[in-house]
Amino acid sequence: IVCLQATGLGGTAVAGHDSDQIEKMEPVRDRVLKIKFNADVHASLHWNFRPQQTEVYVVPGETALAFYKARNATDKPVIGISTYNVIPYEAGQYFNKIQCFCFEEQRLNPHEEVDMPVFFYIDPEFAEDPRMVNVDTVTLSYTFFEAKEGQSLPLPGYR
Repeated sequence: IVCLQATGLGGTAVAGHDSDQIEKMEPVRDRVLKIKFNADVHASLHWNFRPQQTEVYVVPGETALAFYKARNATDKPVIGISTYNVIPYEAGQYFNKIQCFCFEEQRLNPHEEVDMPVFFYIDPEFAEDPRMVNVDTVTLSYTFFEAKEGQSLPLPGYR
């Protein structure tokens, strides 16, 4: 699953960057950021869902890989689907996911457990934005919902 998309300002999805651009990025070594990971599950979904690491340190222009773990705690197959957001919201336009499980249905059999990767980077332009000068921590938060036929998924955005 490759979802070359990023969270835009206010959490809206914007087009991502191709692999050539990623290879040419120059890391901003003097701007270390703490990326924190959060996991939530809607009350109707009986899954255990958590990040496998609470935080990682990255610099803008450097790729990073993190993992979440999901386990179906029921005796029946269940399909889940996730949304995400980035906090602070203004940092969302610089958070680029190269590979993720967001917006893709995940079918877990009874008591099945899976690891789900998130491969991402912070755009080097983050370091040039005066609004980001005091931002040292960015939180990536996922919420899983049970996917039901005909149900619409809350899309990222802050209307």
